Amino acid sequence: MQAKVVRLTATGGPEVIQWAEVDLPAPGAGEVLVEHTAVGLNMIDTYHRRGIYPVPLPSGLGVEAAGRVVAVGEGVNTLAVGDRVASFGPELGAYATARIYRAASLFLLPDAIGDDVAAAAILKACTVEFLVERCARVQAGMPVLVHAAAGGVGLLLVQWLKHVGATVIGTVSSAAKAEAARAAGADHVINYSTETVAPRVRELTGGAGVRVTFDGVGLDTWEASLDSTGKRGLIVSYGNASAPVTGISLGVLAQKGSLFNTRPMLYHYYEDPAERAAGAARVWEMIADGTLDVTIGQTYPLADVAQAHIDLEARRTTGSTVLVV
Repeated sequence: MQAKVVRLTATGGPEVIQWAEVDLPAPGAGEVLVEHTAVGLNMIDTYHRRGIYPVPLPSGLGVEAAGRVVAVGEGVNTLAVGDRVASFGPELGAYATARIYRAASLFLLPDAIGDDVAAAAILKACTVEFLVERCARVQAGMPVLVHAAAGGVGLLLVQWLKHVGATVIGTVSSAAKAEAARAAGADHVINYSTETVAPRVRELTGGAGVRVTFDGVGLDTWEASLDSTGKRGLIVSYGNASAPVTGISLGVLAQKGSLFNTRPMLYHYYEDPAERAAGAARVWEMIADGTLDVTIGQTYPLADVAQAHIDLEARRTTGSTVLVV
């Protein structure tokens, strides 16, 4: 089967994204050939492209996609031709019209979940599931801070946190994004373009600060996260949308109130097969019953993925982005 795929031969800006035509072989033992219908865009894709997360070159790019099984290899008994499936990696190569996967990397899609929703949400929603439920273990009544609350992960975080009963403070960069965060359920929204985050968080929490800060932005928000998190609170640093946080003295955590800090990765929480199955089932349930409303803020043809990267990094996107095959 012929496929168009992104081949990364150097790291850098969006201009390093190059396309190639390849002939895909029949899937081998334990493998599945999937024809993509929709591909997800994620900030982690830009980390791979820029070399923040180094990958051996040449390499594919992209981790999140949905589509239909068109062939299965020897020994695959969990999937069949015609099944609708989705994946969030960890193998790179989702920017493609078709690709071969390890069967173990795929999730079978319920009938209630469309391909576009799966491509928009599987990585982000599974990220939110482990962040809230298993990493931070947020409880009802906790005040929490969500940076970039109108982004793809941010909107889902706000909804999940409200579902468990937290009081959610979100940060955004514009009035339009503030409205999106409020619509998702944020109790308070701070537009960091017009007001300083940490003093406002302290005001909203009676001076105590939040119990948990979810920070997917990185360097630009690190100081605000430190100053917004209350004594013995937790900063969950799960992304580097601005730049990685480096050169930090652990003594700062003591000075700011004996804070905890973790830098978790999705794949470490979805490595065990039982946890993987339970996490995905929880995500599909939350989407299917309407608890999570997946916002597809914009779509691009897959061929225009470089422009999608430009817009994502310029913070011109809202919610999730889907690349249509």
